[in-house]
Amino acid sequence: MAEHDVLIVGAGPTGLVLAICLTRLGARVRIIDKTQGPGTTSRAMVLHARNLEFYRQFGFADAAIEGGIRFKGVNLWAGGKHAGRIAFEDVGPGLSRYPFPLVYPQDQHEQMLVGQLARLGVGVERETELLSFQTVDGGVRARLKGGGVHQARFLAGCDGARSTVREELGVGFPGGTYADLFYVADVIGSGPPSNGDTHVALDEADILAVFPMKGPGRMRLVGSLREPPAEELRWEDVSKRIIEHLRLKIDEVRWFSTYRVHHRVASAFRRGPVFLLGDAAHIHSPVGGQGMNTGIGDAVNLGWKLAAVLQNRIDPEALDTFETERIAFARQLVSTTDKAFEFINNRGPIAEGVRLHVVPFLLPKLFSLRAGRRLLFKTVSQLAVKYPDSPLSAGPEGGDRLPWISFGDDGDNYAPLSSFDWQVHCYGEAPPEVRELCGARGMPLHVFPSHPGIEEDAVYLVRPDGHIGLDGASALGNYLDEHKILPR
Repeated sequence: MAEHDVLIVGAGPTGLVLAICLTRLGARVRIIDKTQGPGTTSRAMVLHARNLEFYRQFGFADAAIEGGIRFKGVNLWAGGKHAGRIAFEDVGPGLSRYPFPLVYPQDQHEQMLVGQLARLGVGVERETELLSFQTVDGGVRARLKGGGVHQARFLAGCDGARSTVREELGVGFPGGTYADLFYVADVIGSGPPSNGDTHVALDEADILAVFPMKGPGRMRLVGSLREPPAEELRWEDVSKRIIEHLRLKIDEVRWFSTYRVHHRVASAFRRGPVFLLGDAAHIHSPVGGQGMNTGIGDAVNLGWKLAAVLQNRIDPEALDTFETERIAFARQLVSTTDKAFEFINNRGPIAEGVRLHVVPFLLPKLFSLRAGRRLLFKTVSQLAVKYPDSPLSAGPEGGDRLPWISFGDDGDNYAPLSSFDWQVHCYGEAPPEVRELCGARGMPLHVFPSHPGIEEDAVYLVRPDGHIGLDGASALGNYLDEHKILPR
């Protein structure tokens, strides 16, 4: 007999959000990690609007915002000259309650998530490592270093790019690794890049990004190293030319590390009762800050489906849609970030000329238009993620994220999503047959005033994650029957 419903391997943001989602929905989880404690250094830096919307559903978006810094704009530098600024202050209103990226270092982010999980009565089991597992009747039997043998209905591999779960499954991880070495440093300093904005500098040979952090003079540097020394790289080995071009004075280096950039997507995200999420399933360039955010999206997508299957509130075949929906997005994301990264990082005189003279001139011009910045925000913030080809998507807008609508002092249409349950939304009049069906089946019904952002008298069946399952009223009963959906 299974000791837990889900064994989660890996307690980074992906595993922690999955544990929070499942626990909040009534599933029994165990989450293990082979490290001694949460990360103590800032790695991923940006939390995007779509995940802040998920965090609002969980009830802790405000805690994340309080711990972070609202992303105000990006300054572009080329050859030591300031080329322009792309403002983000005014691009998101009307698209989301959270019309901004949030600079929120991963170490602080993880600590917040650990605390939220603890409030639900679940702790991370540290220094507990997955050694191997096998599928058995009724689930998975896992052998743990420091934890004996454990049996669970499902196993979720959230254990990073060198995933033991993926290796045990024998799932391929095709892709590649970029040639250049990159470094990351948390520093105390002063100068123009310490103004609270993000700064991106391009030089003949180097690329440097500077992110603001909370605290006087605190910044995070992410830079490239074209010709790394044979021995282990130290801060003293980093070329200071591009730093000097930014007129950035470094007073203290608190943390320094190097890393390689990869682009890979697992050939499968599911094998029976075992799933791959986050870096265990996909890794890509840091362009747009998409990696951690995509892993959190994986966790929410899988979490509500697993909970519903465990409680017999949806057809078990719904679990197949995790791979259908998320692998398509991961492949698209890796492809686009790969092209952007190669464009930025290409070598040679032509590439350097484009990087130094064309990009810094063109981008500020392009994004000086509010429409251009708005499109960029929707894409990078993951508000545009949709699942049109999913078996759970029906109707013209099926699979789209529910449009966010504010009603001023009367709140917004996302407030009911805190239930993490299926629900019907009507904008204008609710058809009598919809009222009758919802009443008979116990399906939550929310009727909102008409709004220019949504078609008059629109009827949506909304999934627990805020995506539209069904667009239209006529097939509502058939949809619920086909997928065996029962409300919580």
